Amino acid sequence: MDQMKRFAIFYAPRPGPFAEATAALLGWDSASARPAPQPDLPGLPMPLAGLTTDPRKYGFHGTLRAPFRPADGLGADDVADAVRTLSRQLSPATCDGLSVQNLHGFVALTPMGDTSALNTLAAQVVRATNPLRAPMTGAERARRRPESLSPRQLALLDTWGYPHVMEDFHFHLTLTNMLPADHAAQTAPVLSAHLAPVLPKPFAIEDLCLFCEDADGRFHLLHRFPLSG
Repeated sequence: MDQMKRFAIFYAPRPGPFAEATAALLGWDSASARPAPQPDLPGLPMPLAGLTTDPRKYGFHGTLRAPFRPADGLGADDVADAVRTLSRQLSPATCDGLSVQNLHGFVALTPMGDTSALNTLAAQVVRATNPLRAPMTGAERARRRPESLSPRQLALLDTWGYPHVMEDFHFHLTLTNMLPADHAAQTAPVLSAHLAPVLPKPFAIEDLCLFCEDADGRFHLLHRFPLSG
């Protein structure tokens, strides 16, 4: 990756059936940095290719630290070293499993049961990695639509570079674009049935996955650091 625009710290599944099925669903395998053939699923309102254009560029993931530009003087090795060190201090986080939900227009996998361990892990990652990010530019702040945020979300945005962190964090793994209400309602049960055989129970975040964004806006898995604290 010679031209990396931004970094992010995501959950991404380890190699196996769950990783294969979700990469195929979105049409992009971020680990191999290659397109993945998408299945033809009966019952969808349109082919998967048209339902997944937005999440495809990121690959299948759950956000722990949203994409950020590195602070001045920091390169890819510096960011990787910091995330590697952090991974040795933190422990895996688990919940009962994942279920497919319609989240007000986009379809996503969401955690089942007690999510406190996931929330704690995400907050630890956000705090520890904040020095790695460059300050937001005015344009970057405007893209977060500050006029639509609550006062508390504005404070979170200005402190941590993203408004949906700490008490406003809700872990999810996006599967589709924002869809018309009838399309989302039609899509959710189809994806639920398709993914049911491979959904992990329990679900665990066992790694910090460092992703990078290339010059075309496509995200790649750069490093996987096991949580060993």
